[in-house]
Amino acid sequence: MRKVLLFERIMLMVFVFSLGVLFMPWRQTIPGRGTVTALRPQDRPQTVQNQIGGRIERWYVSEGQEVKKGDTILVISEISQSYFDPELPMRLQEQLSAKQGSEAAARQKMRATQAQIEAMNRGLNFQLIAAENKVKQSVNYVQSDSADLVAVQQFYRVSQARLERYEQGFKDGLFSLTDIETRRLNVQNDHAKLIAQENKLNNARQALLNAQIELDNIRAKYRESLAKAQSEMGSALSGQASAQGDIAKLRNEIANIDVRRGLYIVRAPQDGYVVKTLKAGIGENIKDGESVATLQPKDPLVAAEIYVDAMDVPLILDQSEVRLQFEGWPSVQFSGWPSVAVGTFAGKVFSIDRMASANGTYRVLVKQMTPVPANDEPWPIQLRQGSGVHGRVILNSVPVWYEIWRQLNGFPPSLEREPKGDAGKAK
Repeated sequence: MRKVLLFERIMLMVFVFSLGVLFMPWRQTIPGRGTVTALRPQDRPQTVQNQIGGRIERWYVSEGQEVKKGDTILVISEISQSYFDPELPMRLQEQLSAKQGSEAAARQKMRATQAQIEAMNRGLNFQLIAAENKVKQSVNYVQSDSADLVAVQQFYRVSQARLERYEQGFKDGLFSLTDIETRRLNVQNDHAKLIAQENKLNNARQALLNAQIELDNIRAKYRESLAKAQSEMGSALSGQASAQGDIAKLRNEIANIDVRRGLYIVRAPQDGYVVKTLKAGIGENIKDGESVATLQPKDPLVAAEIYVDAMDVPLILDQSEVRLQFEGWPSVQFSGWPSVAVGTFAGKVFSIDRMASANGTYRVLVKQMTPVPANDEPWPIQLRQGSGVHGRVILNSVPVWYEIWRQLNGFPPSLEREPKGDAGKAK
């Protein structure tokens, strides 16, 4: 009887204890697993590439060696036939000097042609003034001879009228035969003067026409000479432009050669450690833009990238707290009671990817919480990128019975309040 009573008391105590445990607070978390990475892109492992193709002559580093920014990693030699000549810069400099001489000659030709055009303009002005004066003089002669012709024609008509009156008077017996012959002689003289004046007027008009033709010839000859001079000016200008283009091209080639010869040495882009050499041996040819070594930057700002299920992503808020467990650091983590976890480290959500990865999970980037909480320790300085990490995003507290019921039904964790803004916004 006593044994039954004792058993009943034990079962009652177990029931009361179990009932009390069901009403204890349980901290909901979202689990995630990932690796240690760098928060900034420049802190992540990178490949060192050579910018030009060449042949490996000498290695100056070994795997695991620490290098400073600008330290020599690799020396290569030239493999392109276009750059074999060791005196190639001097050859190009000679070509550049010759082209500069061509440019100077073209410039001198332009100046001489311009002086020729100016001289032609001055000479044309003098010739045009003389020819225009000659045309004006010829016009004056034509006008004067035209006026003289009118006067001579008037005298000739008067002489004819007088001859007709004398002929009538001779018939009437008023004048003698001598008077008639004298009048006839005067008429012939006036007619001769008329013909002479008409010839003089025609000569003046012909002289005017010749003066105008000579003026047009001067202008035509000037246009021809000017067109020829302008053609020579254009040729000189084209030669100068061509020489300037060749000079710019040669200067570009000289600068490229200087830069190329400085690329025979592959240098470290920043402080770090040579993780792995991707090429081996001496005398091996490598192409331009080919990776020769992997460099891990020194003192990176580490972070943790963990992957969570798509169902849990909407529940994660910006700046949510995360408890992290790094592989290689012993720890005991309690899912529902993070405050009693041992060996875990504090973190805070930095960003959440906007799209899922290949397996349907979402990447959450977690940075170290600053300042470090009083009861925690900072992240170990020995952390290396690529190490495994387990994380739990801290949510709100619920009773144990509710968490058991949620897990049995496959429901997502609950929220204390509605998320503000876009919880999936990447920073």
